[in-house]
Amino acid sequence: FAREAVFEGAGAFCLSLDNLAALKDLLQQLEGRRAQKEALCEELRSRILTLWDWLQVPPEEREAFAPYMEGSRAGIMNALHLEVDRLEELKLQNLQEVVEAIRAQLATFWDKCFFGEEQRRSFSPYYQDDVTEELLQQHDKELVELKRYYETHQELFEAIHKWKKNWCLFQELEKKATDPSRFTNRGGNLLKEEKLRAKLQKTLPKLEEELRVRVELWEQEHARDFLVNGQRFMEHVAEQWRLHHLEKEKERQERQLKKSRQTEEEMLYGSTPNKRRALGVTTPGKARKLNITTTTPNSTIRSALRGSVLNSPGCLSGGKPVRTLSRVVAKPPSQGQMEHNKENVSQLNRTALSGGCTPTAPAQRNGSIYSVASTYSEFAHGLSKASKSEHRSHVLNSTASNPDS
Repeated sequence: FAREAVFEGAGAFCLSLDNLAALKDLLQQLEGRRAQKEALCEELRSRILTLWDWLQVPPEEREAFAPYMEGSRAGIMNALHLEVDRLEELKLQNLQEVVEAIRAQLATFWDKCFFGEEQRRSFSPYYQDDVTEELLQQHDKELVELKRYYETHQELFEAIHKWKKNWCLFQELEKKATDPSRFTNRGGNLLKEEKLRAKLQKTLPKLEEELRVRVELWEQEHARDFLVNGQRFMEHVAEQWRLHHLEKEKERQERQLKKSRQTEEEMLYGSTPNKRRALGVTTPGKARKLNITTTTPNSTIRSALRGSVLNSPGCLSGGKPVRTLSRVVAKPPSQGQMEHNKENVSQLNRTALSGGCTPTAPAQRNGSIYSVASTYSEFAHGLSKASKSEHRSHVLNSTASNPDS
């Protein structure tokens, strides 16, 4: 009937109701065959792509076979069959590489389906080292079943992936909210992050409730638990929230401990940075300042006294030495002062010749007193002691020079 309908002329074919019905049936049969051929070609192409990935076929060979990757005619179908046969032979020749490639795909789909460690270990051939053709077939079969399982429940898996993505983003924003350096950001990033964090705080519970309903329906249909990383989904969600609250509580305690330590330091050393810095290492600028201003009062008095004693007359007419405490002036002396110094020098020489006192004694006494005085109290004590000894020696000298008195 098909030949008659196609090859006979338009006038020879009778357009009766029976013939029209037969033509309709023929059309349906042909459409069914074409759909089968297209499905077969798609299956062959999918197998070719998989074998190409397993065998790591170079891009040049793939591009050369590109014209046969579309259509479903007889010539294209024959070319697809030949390519599959060729790749199957190469697969047997490279079992180790193919098995490793299949295992990588298995791990990828395990992650997409949220398989836990126990679920992954249930496929024991994955952990075998002796590669054989039978092992390869087991891996191939497991991969096909896993792909089918993922495609059947893809919407649910994608919804869970969405929740996990939002959850990770929420945790990241929570950490940024406690970071003091976030106030240095420009361009309105801080405001955007706060708005996004507030939005996630509202959307996460809603998304979790929707997933809870869908997971319960799935468990009722399949009569088993829906596991996420080895836990029931809602238990997994509750565990994530519990860990999040524990982390926040730990951060809060660390901040309180840091604040209490800072308060203790302020109570001990003061709240200003300068007071704390004085106890530690001084800066170079401050060190120079300290070197300039660290002249003690004792050193100033010693220098003044040493200069005044050496420049004053050793003994006067009464025979008693007189010390005048005066600061040495750096400016040059005037004419009157020079004359007065000449008189003092001449009087000092006359007194030394008469045996009243020696000019070397004050210098020695000055060295003995002022070289050891490190504080004012020690200086005063040494000065009084020196005065007594000097007065005693003066009396003895005067008695020795005037035996009649």
